[in-house]
Parts: sequence; structure tokens; C-alpha cells
Amino acid sequence: MIRHFLDLDALDAETLRGLLDQALSMKRSRTFPAALRGKTVAMIFEKPSTRTRFSFERAIHDLGGHAIVVNKNDMQLGRGETVADTARVLSRYVDAIVARTLDHHTLVELKNHATVPIINALSDRSHPCQILADVLTVQETFGPLTHPRITWIGDTNNVFFSWLQACLILKLPLTLGCPPALFPDALKKQFDQNPLLTWAEDPLKAAHGAHIVMTDTWVSMGCLDPEAQTRLLTPYQVNETVMKQADPQAIFLHCLPAVRGQEVTDAVMDGPQSRVFDQAENRLHAQRALLLWCLQTPKA
Repeated sequence: MIRHFLDLDALDAETLRGLLDQALSMKRSRTFPAALRGKTVAMIFEKPSTRTRFSFERAIHDLGGHAIVVNKNDMQLGRGETVADTARVLSRYVDAIVARTLDHHTLVELKNHATVPIINALSDRSHPCQILADVLTVQETFGPLTHPRITWIGDTNNVFFSWLQACLILKLPLTLGCPPALFPDALKKQFDQNPLLTWAEDPLKAAHGAHIVMTDTWVSMGCLDPEAQTRLLTPYQVNETVMKQADPQAIFLHCLPAVRGQEVTDAVMDGPQSRVFDQAENRLHAQRALLLWCLQTPKA
């Protein structure tokens, strides 16, 4: 069985917790199995990357493997070759494919035609690798994930979608603070049906009592009108007033890159409650564990 990783909801709670525990163990011990020795991982980037590229390349190296990094225009994929044919060919050359794509359907096509694991390094739908690092940061701060109250303030984008999946898997309460225009009917229906999920139009109300306050850039992939989106989200900036509504021990998370002075202030980004750089570091540790999970042969 091939272990693909396109979305978090492919994992059950036990598997997700196991990944996090292994990531934390390797982070603390700084010793890594050479499980990727003799293996090659292709990394395809349709979008520029800092944290994803560096963390995956380092993780592959730490596990004894070799990374080949290309962008779409370096390949025939950028000149009209189908995704299906690309998947079939690369499966003959490499042991896994990490892809950062503009369209989630590209990942699905890769998965449908590849004979090696496909890892979603970001798409317009979701960003599951980021959330592995985020949840790892929460676990390091609060211990076993049994009680933290999580608040997301801002756009209901791909990162939020993956956080929603994580909370449903781990049964963690999630509050969304966003304007009604960014709370689509399908999402509202999901919130109405699950007592773990809460929506608040007022960002101060959303942040009240939270243990984790998160946000992301206001202009995400696929945004058709950045100016209108920015006007809509201006009242949803995470600033000191918002953080004061949260639990006194609350932490602030942002997947980065941040537009300082827009979705978050410098005072919060650089303040004592911020864990954004721990969170960024944890991309590396989480991705080591993910690569092991994807490339190790499952037990019968």
C-alpha cells in the first residue's frame, strides 16, 4: 500500500499522534534513522518557497536521502506534458514526490497515476505539512492535546482548512473569527452540526479565553480581489487588544510569511506570546516524521 499525504483527513487520530510523537522524539534526540539511504525524493514547486523547500531538503538529507528540486518550468510539465504522464515517468526515477501546486487537482492526478508516495507541500485547498508543525508546537507548549482552545482569526483559506481537519481528527475545540462574507454556507453548515466548532463575527469575542490564537495573510491563493479582501479583513488584525482577550498563557501562531502591520502587529509577532519561529522550525521536525511514515513499508 502506498502512503500518500494529500490531506490530514487521510489520517486517524492514532496515526497523527504517532507522527507528532516521533517528530518530537527526533527533535529532542537529534538522532535520525538513515531510512532514506539510497532513496531520492523529487520536489516540484509551482510556487516560490522558503520554509517548505529548506525544511524538506534538510529533512531528506538528515534521513540519508537525496532531493531533486525543480520548478514547473524546468520540466515538460510546463510545456504541455500531462500530469498523469509526469507521474508515471517520475515514479520510475524517484521514491517519492513532494509537490507544491497552484491547483489541488494536480496533486490528485499525481496520486492517481504515481506508484510512489505523493506529499502535498501546499495547494490552493490545503497545507497539511504546515499543520503538522503547528500542532507539534501546540503539543510542545501545552502537553497532551486534550484541552487547548484554538482560535483562528481571518480568512478561511487553505491553512485554515487543514487546521479544521486537524481539530476534527483530534477533537479539539476550534473558534473561527471572520466576517460573514468569508463564512460560506457549506462551512456554516459544518459548524452548525459540530459542537466543537464555533463562529464569531467579532474577533474579540472569538479570541476570548483562547489558548492558541492564529492568523494568516489576508490575501491567499486564488483571491480575485485583494483590495476588497484587505478592506474586509482590516477589523480582524491580531494585535495586543485581541491577545488580551485570550488566556494569559495563550500563544500566537502564524505559518509565515507575515505581512507585518496588516494581519498582525509587530508587538504580537515579536512579543512574549509569539511562537512563530518555533513553529517555523517545527516544519523540519514534522517533515522528518512524515517522510519516514510515507516511505517506510507498512506492517502487514
